[in-house]
Amino acid sequence: MPAGPPVLFVPPPAVPARCYDLRRGCSLAEHVVRAGRTGYLLDDGLDPLDPIDLREWVRDVLPAAIRAVSRDAGGQPVQLVGWCLGGVVSLLAAADDPGLPIASVAAVAAPVDARAARRPVRLPAPRLPAGIEERLLRPYRTLTHLDNADLLAQIEAVDQFTAAMAEFPGRTARHIHRALFRNNALASGGLDVDGRRVELRRIRVPVLAIAGRGDGAAPVRSVLPLIRLLPGAPKVRFEVVSGGHLDVLTGRSARTTTWAHLDRWLDEGTVRHGIRGQRRAPAATV
Repeated sequence: MPAGPPVLFVPPPAVPARCYDLRRGCSLAEHVVRAGRTGYLLDDGLDPLDPIDLREWVRDVLPAAIRAVSRDAGGQPVQLVGWCLGGVVSLLAAADDPGLPIASVAAVAAPVDARAARRPVRLPAPRLPAGIEERLLRPYRTLTHLDNADLLAQIEAVDQFTAAMAEFPGRTARHIHRALFRNNALASGGLDVDGRRVELRRIRVPVLAIAGRGDGAAPVRSVLPLIRLLPGAPKVRFEVVSGGHLDVLTGRSARTTTWAHLDRWLDEGTVRHGIRGQRRAPAATV
């Protein structure tokens, strides 16, 4: 069926793409498709044991996926939705090549000022030391909510995702941190990628930035600089919602906060770019 600009979900490099589809009823991917939009999920297929090449992601992997999605959707520009470092690389790709068929970028919990983070910018970490959380608080919360099937299902889904994240090697995390946040270069507007300067001011598409009040990895003050770093964007919208780093994207409260903001944002993209028919049935993964 005809649809508005397609949506491409961009996970952080080397992170399981299931972050957008943790479980039924609390899946952003499911929500977008049920709303009648055409959704695509980027799975880099890379070995998590190999260090991530930022140049490859910004100049090859993501641009190729954007062009493929645009072709598959009848030539429409693509609305990017990136979480965590997926949001950062989405912004960098848009800045590196303003000619890419991008309709807009929605960056969720995407830090650009690493020094403002209360802990290193990486993937979900428990709010308290693992021993306290796993041995005391989590069992207590589970036992006191045995009659809440929705909460129990969410706890199980997050546990499974966190277990998958255990495969994320330390050297890869260090590589990403060094490449993206060396000297906190992003906070000043750009960084060098493979010897070429990528300036965020070159972004020429609307940008939605969403930050979580309880996010220790990407606190509000680490996302807020995007308001001043994107003078070339025709629109920059900044929203603050409740929740931690993963909760902002796919927690139970995200349905009425983050997802509601995204719905309005994607609707505006449809108004701007109209509706076209697809060339064929959409691919689930690119």
